[in-house]
Amino acid sequence: MREIQLDGQSLTLEVLAEVAYASHDNVRVSLSKKARDRMDRSRKVIQSMLRGDDAIYGVNTGFGLLSQVRVDKNKLDQLQINLLRSHAAGVGQPLSIPEVRAAILLRANTLAQGSSGVSTQLVEALLNLLNRGVHPWIPEQGSVGACGDLAPLAHLSLVLIGEGEAFFRGKLISGAAALKAAKLKPYKLQPKEGLSLINGTQIMTAIGALTFLRAEALAQLSDVAGAMTIEALCGSKVPFDEDLHKTRPHRGQMEVAKNMLRLLEDSEIMASHANCTRVQDPYSLRCIPQVHGVARDTLRSVRKVLEVEINSVTDNPLVFVSGKKSKIVNGGNFHGEYVGNAMDQLAIVVSELANISEQRIEKLINPNFSGLPPFLVDGEGLNSGLMIVQVAAASLVSENKILSHPATVDSIPTSADKEDHVSMGTIAARKARSVVENSWNVIAMEFLANSQALEFRKPLAPAKKLKKTLAAIRTRVPVIKADRAFHKDVEAIADLMRTGHLSTR
Repeated sequence: MREIQLDGQSLTLEVLAEVAYASHDNVRVSLSKKARDRMDRSRKVIQSMLRGDDAIYGVNTGFGLLSQVRVDKNKLDQLQINLLRSHAAGVGQPLSIPEVRAAILLRANTLAQGSSGVSTQLVEALLNLLNRGVHPWIPEQGSVGACGDLAPLAHLSLVLIGEGEAFFRGKLISGAAALKAAKLKPYKLQPKEGLSLINGTQIMTAIGALTFLRAEALAQLSDVAGAMTIEALCGSKVPFDEDLHKTRPHRGQMEVAKNMLRLLEDSEIMASHANCTRVQDPYSLRCIPQVHGVARDTLRSVRKVLEVEINSVTDNPLVFVSGKKSKIVNGGNFHGEYVGNAMDQLAIVVSELANISEQRIEKLINPNFSGLPPFLVDGEGLNSGLMIVQVAAASLVSENKILSHPATVDSIPTSADKEDHVSMGTIAARKARSVVENSWNVIAMEFLANSQALEFRKPLAPAKKLKKTLAAIRTRVPVIKADRAFHKDVEAIADLMRTGHLSTR
């Protein structure tokens, strides 16, 4: 079994994904000694202050607009329970199990930094959910991404105290029943711990991180799809000339141009039309480096944001201990603008990967440009071929245009105007997830079309690297001889993309 220790400072996106997609039987997460020591120091500060008369936000006061209201000392534990119950107001479809697991891990990691003033037992209770396979039912709608992902994180946290609902061994049951089945006891919240469970960006970051990793893979696959389409359409590799791109040296553009030359190396098809009369290819072929390149560069910046965010403290207030000195600081680290903005950018560039891909599909099925049979099938008229595959791609691309409108440019005052600027970061992450899924399917449709088109170029063979990709597609998708239900082919190719079988790295 894989053992992972959290210290609050060194989690990577790849480890996050590993835990998210792993079975609880294959991975175990624990709290490092360094994290325990930091947490113990900050917890002592909270406990010491509770013995005095100072007001501490969310510890002995109400929340938001009610922060001026002091709460009796004998009701501080109930205050935290009430917070979770009242804030569990989400609606909609539940997050996927990987997203839930990622959110639990992220919440545990931020608390492990030792700036929240909570007990080590609270983090251990969170990790017990991961390690025993108890996955809270978390509706995906209800967060504006300002004072953290309050509603969805409240649904997550209710299960800790034996309330709410959870998935256990594939069944949705009550939180109390799930804990009992996993041989866990409900956790007894201490002062500040309810607030620290829900104050943060962990839902938007969980969705965003897993979405980002798919987008990163899609950017690579888009190059492969584009190269195969160039082969199938007898396009030119001249636009990928290194000297050309040195005159406009954006990193992503240069990387993609170099990758296209690598993918198209040693191609019989390329050699066969080296001296053809076509002067220039359409932009969807010629400008692949410029369009795919900006996606790479943008995704690089998104990665940096997420790498910082997954190891950040997004709680409020925060406890700082230095030697014998300590302080509590109220601030706004829970605001989701960074993640939301990054997800908006991701959605825009990934939608462009699908946009240019759909135009390449159109060129493949259009006999006026390709010189191939209409819709890439013999017996036209009787067979419609890939006619509606391109229509479906156009539909997804158009949907992406709506979804790519930035969520973070919007704001709406909440909590009686106390929280007067909000990020909409979780909405941005959810939209980005949909854009990546749509674009994933569009690229799969391009693979379906260009792999079929290459059949008409035989006996000439494509480049060696692309020949391997074509062979991988043929393990699941046979050559199209007559009409069939093409959605199954698209699903098969999308699955090959997910499992890495179409990668040429």
